Amino acid sequence: MSTTAQLENYIGGGWSATSATEHLPVTNPATGEVMMRVPLSSAGDVERAVEAATKAFPEWRRTPAGDRIQYLFKLKNILEENLNSLARTLTNEAGKTYIESVGELRRGIENIETACGIPLMMQGINNEDIASGIDEMMIRQPLGVVAAITPFNFPGMIPLWFLPYAIACGNTFILKPSEKVPMTAAKLFELIEKTGLPPGVVNLVHGSKAAVDALLDHPAIRAFSFVGSSPVAKYIYSRAAANGKRAQCQGGAKNPIVILPDADVEMTKQVLSDSAFGCAGQRCLAASLVFTVGSARKPFTEALADAASSRVVGYGLDEGVQTGPVISAESKARIEGLIDAGVKEGAKLLVDGRNARIKNYEKGHFIRPTILEDVPAAGMTVKTEIFGPVLSLIHVETIDEAIQVVNSQSYGNMACLFTQSGAAARKFRYEAQVGNIGINLGVAAPMAYFPFTGWKGSFFGDLHAQGRDAIEFYTDKKVVIERWPKEWSRKF
Repeated sequence: MSTTAQLENYIGGGWSATSATEHLPVTNPATGEVMMRVPLSSAGDVERAVEAATKAFPEWRRTPAGDRIQYLFKLKNILEENLNSLARTLTNEAGKTYIESVGELRRGIENIETACGIPLMMQGINNEDIASGIDEMMIRQPLGVVAAITPFNFPGMIPLWFLPYAIACGNTFILKPSEKVPMTAAKLFELIEKTGLPPGVVNLVHGSKAAVDALLDHPAIRAFSFVGSSPVAKYIYSRAAANGKRAQCQGGAKNPIVILPDADVEMTKQVLSDSAFGCAGQRCLAASLVFTVGSARKPFTEALADAASSRVVGYGLDEGVQTGPVISAESKARIEGLIDAGVKEGAKLLVDGRNARIKNYEKGHFIRPTILEDVPAAGMTVKTEIFGPVLSLIHVETIDEAIQVVNSQSYGNMACLFTQSGAAARKFRYEAQVGNIGINLGVAAPMAYFPFTGWKGSFFGDLHAQGRDAIEFYTDKKVVIERWPKEWSRKF
């Protein structure tokens, strides 16, 4: 692509230039190449998107649910047909390997498939003769205009956590993707356009904080969905709530992994390596802390160090690459600074991935897999979401001690246990204070039929993304109580 090429917004069923006076470069994090420019849309651009969505809503909500989902069936097929092209775009701007990009898109498509069940999932309830001659029912109705702000690390999947459910429920939708990775969203909307959705049902606005604030403050927007860091999630949740909007805001994480002595070494090594170092550690379900319990210390420390040292790092479209770059030079500097801080706090650098240089990609933002051993439990690397290919090891003597540390954390996104003991697994899932539990899994990512349930500082709101929570979030409940006296019927 030309370095002068500029993305446009998708508003009211068509592509249009923005009124932005500022633009940011979109850079391939593996090569350093500037691929595109993204506009920082103004409040005026946001207003046009909201106007289009507001205009489209009355007719769209009157469209039967069975007709609304026909567009989603079309979208699923279109995405399947264009999976390779979309995955390559995702890899080039987000830095993932091609296989990781395909896997991400498959998860997004899974949400489209689930949302096609809206005619059943959106059904209400009723009681005939709730009192003598009185019937009562609860029905669901769409909210109106809703919006989502999505992050750089999953630019294909996370918009599809929200968009399919929102429009299947009868809402109209505005997406503000991360300005770091806007090309995947733009390509996704090019494919959505092919479904023939009515103008204004879905809209795309590029931008940064100014666009976000304009969306948060707009009185016509009823609900907000967000995924990103916890400080920003808290800001968006607070501002949305202050403006009377419904909000679901997924924040950061520091995902602990507990390994018992009876765990399978080879399986655990492979699964944890993929969890901690896949996607360059830039996912909210990446393994961050490993607690080796009792005699698990030596064999699993050696196995994880071997896995980290042997992992292939490079450009995600090259054959055999297992870990790509982090998103930016700023992110690379921040992550390496946190590794430095861990060493200064007393951690042992078991595998050092700093200052990585990848042949032919010297301008890329690479960090090789890194392992810190004997990390102080109160240290910065234990408390901070590093969001890079860094794994911290802590040794404890009992599973109770491990659970106590897990529960003392401010985050509560995911925790995993590796064991062959059913009793230990039940204890862990019963006592660990996190929203997503994995047993012999490194990434406990819920399928689309279940909610993505972060707890504590990892989530702000009540209703999560995906599954039935999405239906609850994107609809209002209305209770209707009816009485039709018998004597009235005699008039007809």
